[in-house]
Amino acid sequence: MSRKKPWGGRFRAETDPEVVRFSASVHFDRALARHDIRGSIAHARMLARAGLLSEEEVSALVRGLEELGRELEAGTLPLDPELEDIHMNLEARLRERVGPVAGRLHTGRSRNDQVATDLLLYLRDACLAARRGIQVLRGVLLERAGEHVETILPGYTHLQRAQPVRLAHHWLAYVAMFGRDASRFRDLGARLREECPLGSGALAGSTLPLDRHRTARDLGFQRPSRNSMDAVASRDLALEFLASCAICLAQLSRLAEELVLWSSAEFGFVELADAYATGSSLMPQKKNPDVPELVRGKSGRAVGNLVALLTVVKGLPLTYNRDLQEDKEPVFDSAGTLRDSLSVTAGALATLRLRPERMRAAAEDPMLLATDLAEVLVREGVPFREAHQAVGRVVAHCLEKSADLRSLTREELRRFHPSFPAPAGELLDLERSIESRALPGGPARARVEESLAAFREELEREEESLAAEEGGGVGGTEA
Repeated sequence: MSRKKPWGGRFRAETDPEVVRFSASVHFDRALARHDIRGSIAHARMLARAGLLSEEEVSALVRGLEELGRELEAGTLPLDPELEDIHMNLEARLRERVGPVAGRLHTGRSRNDQVATDLLLYLRDACLAARRGIQVLRGVLLERAGEHVETILPGYTHLQRAQPVRLAHHWLAYVAMFGRDASRFRDLGARLREECPLGSGALAGSTLPLDRHRTARDLGFQRPSRNSMDAVASRDLALEFLASCAICLAQLSRLAEELVLWSSAEFGFVELADAYATGSSLMPQKKNPDVPELVRGKSGRAVGNLVALLTVVKGLPLTYNRDLQEDKEPVFDSAGTLRDSLSVTAGALATLRLRPERMRAAAEDPMLLATDLAEVLVREGVPFREAHQAVGRVVAHCLEKSADLRSLTREELRRFHPSFPAPAGELLDLERSIESRALPGGPARARVEESLAAFREELEREEESLAAEEGGGVGGTEA
């Protein structure tokens, strides 16, 4: 068994079968196969330019690697768990395809710099996929917001009714939030294109005349890594990816929580489409919000993945340690969890049935206008703290007497403060309250329309950027 290993020449005894199973990674690092093939093609071509391979040899290697790529796409690439990882599996399969020349592909290369390069290429694609998923979700939120500029509902603090807002304004908050998520992945994508680890070797480079600059350019990097030890030992870009996933999923979880609450009978603001809900095996009347609940639950996995890799790397001396094999499963899991969560959330929102009349009825709660009443006094020259105290006493009176705040006469209001200029019915109005909140970023119709237009332009710019990068135009990922 040891003779199957790339390091088997040093060992006389066979590797224990349990150790083989324990240390194998091919069952998950197969996700790197496409990126490994791409990196190997660039490496082979560089070796030919450096005079380390003949044209015939590099042609055979590239042809064989491209055949492996087609097998991978077709799902027919055989994998042997005894070969530890995807890198050795691909090399073994390449040998079956092109013969002994496959053994020359690893010239000037270690699995340390090989896997570091593969991971950056994978993360580059994963950042693009995350941005695409966020773009779709923001587009759905923006479209639904545009449909509901006139829909009014309570805004909440502490899950208590606070002040009336437009539903469009509420959903645009998530458009803004997820926009920052997209920018995090965009910023990370730029860093992922900066330095290419390939050519760093195990930790100290190579004595061979490798053209690291050319390999870096061929793989869409700006330059080779500036320090070979850093290149093979660092996983901070993977940590940054996991942090970005965790933040995005935490914000998805907040949106999911609102869908769960709003679809309850107690709120009754929305109903999930049948395609995005499930039923009960016992209670025929149930329609359960399983999709947002699962999104809410899966966000915890992303947080755990970030903490797991932080814990792995925090005590590692330079350079490579086998602990770093544990970097991939968290990355792959978070990438897939985020992709799926973005997709199902976008679908649930696109098909969501709204009940504007229930929202409006909740917003008609007169207590939502208590702050407006205090600001009436402020405009009469009353210090805000004094006005707040006076209106607090008004609210306590209404609660005690089960009175509608808007029903109080001027005389009744003046029992609590002499500066009230008119009856509450003249001072308080739901529509006027929202329209008076016309500062930048506020819920007034004009401000909401401005925000809709600005976010549409922002999404158009992001679409152009995504299209360029997905097509390989900006350090892209196409081989």
